[in-house]
Amino acid sequence: MSKDNLTLYRWQAVDPPGSLQYGESLCSQPQELLTELIQSGLQPVTIKKIHKLRSGQWKNRERIAFIRQLATLLKTGLPLLPSLKLLASDHSLPAWRCVLGDMVKQVNEGQPLSGVMLQYQQVFPAIYPQVIAIGELTGQLENCCLQLAMQQEQVQSLQKRVKKALRYPLIVMTLALLITLLMLTLVLPEFAKIYASFDAELPWFTQLLIAASQWVVSYGIVGMLLTAGGCAAYIHYWHPQEKWRWREQQCQLKLPIINKLIRYGCLCQLFQTLVLTQHAGMTLSAGLQAAEAAMSHLPYKRAVGQLALRLAEGRPLHKALDESPLFSSLCQQLVRIGEESGSLDSLLQKLAQWHSEQAHELAESLAQKIEPLMMLFMGVIVGGLVIAMYLPIFNLGAAMN
Repeated sequence: MSKDNLTLYRWQAVDPPGSLQYGESLCSQPQELLTELIQSGLQPVTIKKIHKLRSGQWKNRERIAFIRQLATLLKTGLPLLPSLKLLASDHSLPAWRCVLGDMVKQVNEGQPLSGVMLQYQQVFPAIYPQVIAIGELTGQLENCCLQLAMQQEQVQSLQKRVKKALRYPLIVMTLALLITLLMLTLVLPEFAKIYASFDAELPWFTQLLIAASQWVVSYGIVGMLLTAGGCAAYIHYWHPQEKWRWREQQCQLKLPIINKLIRYGCLCQLFQTLVLTQHAGMTLSAGLQAAEAAMSHLPYKRAVGQLALRLAEGRPLHKALDESPLFSSLCQQLVRIGEESGSLDSLLQKLAQWHSEQAHELAESLAQKIEPLMMLFMGVIVGGLVIAMYLPIFNLGAAMN
């Protein structure tokens, strides 16, 4: 049974000896928590709702930390159940303490760890229970946990670099917009009053900016409210819809430089997942299904799903790759060599490493490439505003001479 739409509650209850007990629990409804406490022999006193949990609140770094710590404890020879108990008792976040506590309870009752993870689809992406299930079947749970942690760390590192590379131009453009608005609303109106006393014709550039300034002062608040409302509506209503995210991500694939970052990142994630699943003992078809479930970029998610379908039809992987424009010729060529030579695992590893290196290099050089353009952009905006404000003064001085 899937445990989605969970809410964190904090409760106090009295046990049979009369002592006051307290704790946290994750439930869909407070009635479920009430029933659970009564069945445990506790008399509820207070149940307080803390906050509703959404999928975005389960951070990847916390998942990686959990799975790596679990791998470390298992490597030392500690059994699974004591390892989970230790991680549950030491975790700093109440929501994670509740999830891990429920894991301890269900594993103690005989449930496999992978089966418990499947119940928490918001917490653990599909690749987690799939790889854990392979570890349980082969008796190599600690190795599978370690490989999963390493693969997820590589994906997270790449995502951080890409976000860092894109953050700089966004900050510069935001600053340029703020400076422009401040000058249009605070500085330029004062200059307009001075120029009105000259009773002289202003340059067309200055007239244009004064008209823009008057429009911003008159309708700027309304425009900002409409823009904010449109952004909020898009984020909360349209963006969660798959068709809108599909269009957005398709447009991203057409942007220069950005499309390379996305392609390298998605292909790196795909091949890293395939390497992980191959090492774990999963079939290539199951590995593609796991990669599809783990992929967040919708065009690539669909493309990987089509690869799995073509593979199920009996086609080799290199021919399936050749039929999609989202996969480069390098992918098709190396996979073909790997399939023909029987060394597919090592060539998938090389493809993952190559795409990772390309994405890292592009992310590191992106800021250096964009910095001159951003400085030019800022210079044109600020310089244009300054020239527009002082141009009438220059013309007036020339006329007086």
